[in-house]
Amino acid sequence: MKNTIRVERAIKNITQEDLANKIGVSRQTINAMELNKYVPSTVLALKIARVFGKKVEEIFSLEKSD
Repeated sequence: MKNTIRVERAIKNITQEDLANKIGVSRQTINAMELNKYVPSTVLALKIARVFGKKVEEIFSLEKSD
């Protein structure tokens, strides 16, 4: 699963730590998601989308191999 978390953070000018605090996870979890090493739960994906004011589908997308 691909995501645009890093891009969205840059647009909003927030750090991994800031995002982690807003959604209740560790900075390492945000880093793992950005590196496509961790696929978030539905609840976590919804929280991330809410922070950025976007739909989940605008941040996360399936790859052909998914």
